Amino acid sequence: MPESRVAIFDTTLRDGEQAPGFSLRTDEKLEMARQLDELGADIVEAGFPIASDDDAEAVRLIAANIRRPVIAALARACPADIERAAWSLAPAERARIHTFIATSDLHLERKLHLTREQCLEAAVNAVRQARRHTDDVQFSAEDATRSEIDFLCRVIEAVIDAGCTTVNLPDTVGYSTPEEIFAFFAAICGRVPNADRAIFSTHCHDDLGMATANTLAAVRGGARQVEVAINGIGERAGNASFEEVVMAMRVRGDVLPFRTGVHTAGIYGASQRLADLTGQGVQPNKAIVGRNAFAHEAGIHQDGVLKDRRTYEIMRPQDVGVPATTLVLGKHSGRHAVRIRCEEIGHSLGRVELDRVYRAMVVLADAQKTITDRDLHDIVRRVNAAHVVPCSPSRYRRERA
Repeated sequence: MPESRVAIFDTTLRDGEQAPGFSLRTDEKLEMARQLDELGADIVEAGFPIASDDDAEAVRLIAANIRRPVIAALARACPADIERAAWSLAPAERARIHTFIATSDLHLERKLHLTREQCLEAAVNAVRQARRHTDDVQFSAEDATRSEIDFLCRVIEAVIDAGCTTVNLPDTVGYSTPEEIFAFFAAICGRVPNADRAIFSTHCHDDLGMATANTLAAVRGGARQVEVAINGIGERAGNASFEEVVMAMRVRGDVLPFRTGVHTAGIYGASQRLADLTGQGVQPNKAIVGRNAFAHEAGIHQDGVLKDRRTYEIMRPQDVGVPATTLVLGKHSGRHAVRIRCEEIGHSLGRVELDRVYRAMVVLADAQKTITDRDLHDIVRRVNAAHVVPCSPSRYRRERA
C-alpha cells in the first residue's frame, strides 16, 4: 500500500482549552499557537469566537501572527456564529470556517428540538454562508457515530454540494470501538456519491480510553485528517492525543502507511510548554511525553536497555525531543544500573564495593522509593568510610620512615 499524507488538525486551543482547568489567556494562546506552528500542525483551530469577546480577539490575534498553517475557527450552524468567525479570521493568510450541527436523533430531539429536515437545511445554509467568506469550509456532524447512517449520508452529500471541502465525523462522546470506526468511515466514503470532492476527518474522544485507537482506525477507513490535542486534553476525558497519533504512524509504518508533516523532535517541548501554561502537569505514565515514558527502574529492563535500547524502547527519546533515556534507581534496580550510574557521577567501584553500595541503595529505596544522585554519593561515601582498615601505630611508624 502506498504511503498517504494525513493532515494534522490541532484543536488544543479550542476543544482542549474548553476542558475545566485548561483555559488560557490571549497571550498564552498566541504562544501555544507558535509552538504548534513550529511543530508542523497543518491546521490550528484557534478558538470559538462566538463564545466570548476574549476568544474572538484571541483567534484574530493568532490569525494575524501565525502565517504558515491554516487557522480555523469554530461556529455553530447559525448566521451570527459564522459572521463572528469570519471577522476573527479576516487577518489570516489561510482561513477555515469550521461549522457544525448535531445529526444524531438523540441530539436533534432532546437538545436542539429540530427535525432531520431542519437539521439538513441548517447545515447546508451554514456551509453556503461560510463559503461567502472563504473557500476552505469544514462541516462537522456532531455525534456522527451515533447518527442514523442513511440520514448522515444525505447530510454529507448535501454539504459537499454546498461547498464544504472537509467533512468531520466525530465520535463526540467516545462511544465507538476501533472496529466500528473503521467500518463507519469505509461505509461513508463508499456510499456518499460525491465523497471524492472532500477530505474526511476524524475527531475522537477518550471516554472509553480508545481515542487514539479509534483515530488510527478511522484513517485506515479513509479519513485523511485527524483532529488531535497536545497531551490529549479536551472535554471530559480528552481528545485523541497529538503525540500518540503522530508517533503511532511513525513507529508502525509497517501497518499504518501514513505520514504527517510534524517535526516530532518538538513534541516533548510543546507538551511541557502546554503543561507550564495551564498549570496542569502531564501524568507520569502518559505515552510519549510522560516522565516515565523513557524511564526504567526494573533491573531486567535496565540491563536490557544498557545492552541495546531496542529491547525495551520502541522509539528513541530524541525522536520526540526527550533528552535521553533515564535509569531510575529504586528497589527494583539491578547492580548493572547502579554501577553505570556511579561511574556517571564519578565513582569507579570494584565488585565488593558495588555489592555493598547496591545493598545500601536497596535499603534506602525501600524507605524513600527513588534514589537521587546526591543519595548515591552519600551511600558510596558511607560504604567507603565504614570499610577503611585502621592503620596500627607500628605500621604507621614504618610507613612514615
